[in-house]
Amino acid sequence: MSTTYHIETTTQPPAPGSNRWYLSTAPILRAIIHLCLPMAAAMIVGAVYNVINAGFIGSQHNTSYLAAITFGTPLLGLVMGVGGVFGAGGGALISRLLGASERDPASASEIRRVSAFSFWGAIIAGAVIGGAGLLLLHPLVSVLGANSAAVPATSAYVAVLLAFVPVLAAAFCLEQLVRAEGASRQVMTGLIASTIANVAFDVLFILVVHWGVAGAALSMGLSNLGVVLYFAVWLQRNSQHVSLAPRWFTLSPTVVKPVMGVGAGELVQSAFLIVTSLVLNNLAAGYGDSALAALGVAVRIAQVPEFLIMGITLGVLPLFAYSFGKGDTQRLASAVRMSALAVGGTMLVVGGTVFLLRGQIFSAFSSNQSVLAIGVVVLTAQLVSAVFNGFSGLLTSLFQATGRSVPALVMSVGQGIAFIPIVILGNLWFGLAGIIWSLTVSEAIVFLVGVGMWLASRRGRQSGLREGLQGPD
Repeated sequence: MSTTYHIETTTQPPAPGSNRWYLSTAPILRAIIHLCLPMAAAMIVGAVYNVINAGFIGSQHNTSYLAAITFGTPLLGLVMGVGGVFGAGGGALISRLLGASERDPASASEIRRVSAFSFWGAIIAGAVIGGAGLLLLHPLVSVLGANSAAVPATSAYVAVLLAFVPVLAAAFCLEQLVRAEGASRQVMTGLIASTIANVAFDVLFILVVHWGVAGAALSMGLSNLGVVLYFAVWLQRNSQHVSLAPRWFTLSPTVVKPVMGVGAGELVQSAFLIVTSLVLNNLAAGYGDSALAALGVAVRIAQVPEFLIMGITLGVLPLFAYSFGKGDTQRLASAVRMSALAVGGTMLVVGGTVFLLRGQIFSAFSSNQSVLAIGVVVLTAQLVSAVFNGFSGLLTSLFQATGRSVPALVMSVGQGIAFIPIVILGNLWFGLAGIIWSLTVSEAIVFLVGVGMWLASRRGRQSGLREGLQGPD
């Protein structure tokens, strides 16, 4: 069977300046800049778009529209989770196989099967979830927490999103498969082009046609369809190993187990995101639409520094995985150290700036004094949470890249497990303030757990090394 792959492999070093050279032998700082800067740029453009999108919705002067977007957040989390199951797991495995192919060229022969399984798995899972959601639309909207005033807008927004779930899941998956080969600039091009298209569609569907939140969801779906087409064409023309052809789809345990083992954490995390968002929305709804609107806008503003940090933590994952697959532990350790410095520096500069200007920034999106007062507090809490979340994300990427599915799963589910009792107790003891700061507390707990697992793994490796040096008794 191996003769049917016809994959050219080589043990020669990758050509300087190529995407794979940055993963394999480029100086660490250059590699991180190459991998993370385009990702950070794409993420920040996406975050800015979310703020602009909130401005488009806010220009309609309908608080229920802003509330509808907040209620729809869990669904977007589910879509990311579906794409993440196959994208994160498949991307990490592809990078490890590319690294391993420097020692064993035959390792590259598995990449086509991994990529085809990831892509078509995301589409199939997205179609099942989207179809089920449309059939159960009205109960779903109620479960999402929409009150009577927000039900029509929430139903319209959610219905359109559900129709595009297969597309959104495929786009999120393909982004990670392209990144797996170190092609971060191509990912940036696709995501920024998608954002520009999204804004253009928003102008058409929201400001011209006046379709409200349904228009916002339609804009998102169509722009992501363009992303899918762009990434698919780029892979077909430029990738030596990755293939999206259905004939390479497989359910072989050698493919499914490592992909799902790492990717399961993404799905579980999204499931907890849904639960936590439902709990948060239902608790915040008790304080009126102003609290919900403030929460929705503040989250989007905080996404600017958060997405910058995500650009780093996601961008370095292929570098971690490639170095691990290659067996280059020194390069892996250097990449981790440099990435941690980048996360801390970014949050200090960008997060600090947003914090100092939080009042002025938030007032640009709402003149309602009640929304403004609550929103400034929510934004402060979100920025503090981003500090812990950034380093937690870096640890999660490290666990995923090295195929350590259990620690990765713990990091993914930890926030949800901690958040639910904390937000309930926070609401009982401190009211709205307890709800707002509950995320910060749970993020801090997850970060401490991640540090503990990382230190334990280091001690385990050092102990094993000492035993190996000493030999048997």
